[in-house]
Amino acid sequence: MSVEPRVSIHPDSSVLMAAIAARLITKLVDVQDKHGEATVVLTGGTVGIGTLKAVADSPAAPAVDWSRVNFWWGDERFVAADDPDRNTRQAFDALLSSIPVDPARINEPASTDDFDTPEEAAEDYARRLREAARAEHAADMSDDRPDEPGELPRLDVVLLGVGPDAHVASLFPEQGGIREKELTVVGVRNSPKPPPQRISLTLPAINTAAEVWMVVAGEDKAGAVGLALAGANPVQVPAAGPRGTSRTLWLIDENAASRVPQQLVRKDATGA
Repeated sequence: MSVEPRVSIHPDSSVLMAAIAARLITKLVDVQDKHGEATVVLTGGTVGIGTLKAVADSPAAPAVDWSRVNFWWGDERFVAADDPDRNTRQAFDALLSSIPVDPARINEPASTDDFDTPEEAAEDYARRLREAARAEHAADMSDDRPDEPGELPRLDVVLLGVGPDAHVASLFPEQGGIREKELTVVGVRNSPKPPPQRISLTLPAINTAAEVWMVVAGEDKAGAVGLALAGANPVQVPAAGPRGTSRTLWLIDENAASRVPQQLVRKDATGA
């Protein structure tokens, strides 16, 4: 089941990114203590990449066994693998190149070097997620192991930014991706934000995550944040749709919080 979102407001974007980094480090350590490994779905954007840099700079970062963290991405631009606009390239520059990761656990979405169309890249990403779910299922010796593997591995934390138009991942208002009910990954051809071709997790896939963290800064996002938290329809306001099965957090700065319903506000500049 999903849970109603909780909002934590931080004074500015730099404090916000440091707080998210502290939360993420703590969460990954806790999940590894329970499961032996942890899985995080990364996002791009200023806050998403700034958070990864804050993780890299944190003296607490070595508390995580980075060799046992699985990395996926919520979306990616369907461009060349070495394109600096790719979320994966930016994540490597900010964090992954400076920690002892297992390359086999870094699951980069395919690029135009690999496939001709975003649909082919999306199908490949969905296949790899499915294979990870099967491997996880085979290794699960617990009493509550399901009879059959699902389409997705256990996603412990999904990080999502929000655009001024309220898009999340590459799910844009009124477009086919946000309406998708069956697929876990979709190809996007007409993104209103360049580049036009992308691949993205769908809302049903995102909402299998234990925790979804919406990470947002800036006055230009305030309208989108306010509409999402007021319960708008996700087809018009995609940011209204993500819900973790155990926790949904909006981690935002004061500029992004100006239109948040006051009953949802919890001012919190800590990693608690």
